[in-house]
Amino acid sequence: MRRFLKENGLSLFFLALFLVTIIGQSFAGWFDFNQEQRDHGSPTYSYWRFVASSHFGGAVLENWQSEWLQFLVFTMAAIWLLQKGSNESKKLEEAGMESPQKQRIGKHAGPRSPRWARYGDWRTHVYANSFLIAMALIFLGTWAGQSVTNWTQHNEEQIDHNGTSIPWSTYIHTADFWEKTLQNWQSEFLAVGVMVIFTVYLRQRGSPESKPVGAAHDETGTSG
Repeated sequence: MRRFLKENGLSLFFLALFLVTIIGQSFAGWFDFNQEQRDHGSPTYSYWRFVASSHFGGAVLENWQSEWLQFLVFTMAAIWLLQKGSNESKKLEEAGMESPQKQRIGKHAGPRSPRWARYGDWRTHVYANSFLIAMALIFLGTWAGQSVTNWTQHNEEQIDHNGTSIPWSTYIHTADFWEKTLQNWQSEFLAVGVMVIFTVYLRQRGSPESKPVGAAHDETGTSG
């Protein structure tokens, strides 16, 4: 068990943080929602009804889709775009897809290489882009989920105020949808951009996200 915890400590740590924070969000959101319902003379929700509602689902998916978009865009951009001195960038001479030899694919694969890296055909091509494919699918799924939950919530609010509900195809062209979407996107892009620049000049000893403490500012793509 101790070996398992040591070998998987980083992922388990963030899994625990995720569970604590999403449970905390669910209770805080439930209390806030019911208070607003009472203020307007509307019926309150049980905890489980709130967790299954579009109000909670929309709030969660708004953040999830922007996080996956951040990973997707950064993964694509980092193939070709460089930042001199940044630990988040490849070395300046390594822009692009890199050679099969360096990527250890096809005939250059080693005995412990993943099976799909050894074939050298379409399976290797799929595996070589599997991270990007996974990020894209998760992003599209969470973005679609956000659009549906926000659409449901929008129509509920319209009905409560004697308004008219609209179809999903109309809602995704509204300012309400794009305001909720873009407020998350801009924060993610800002965070990634700041991270890229900070790793040029700032250090954190022992972290792979930082260059060695004594590395020169213009040293690109090294881990400490």
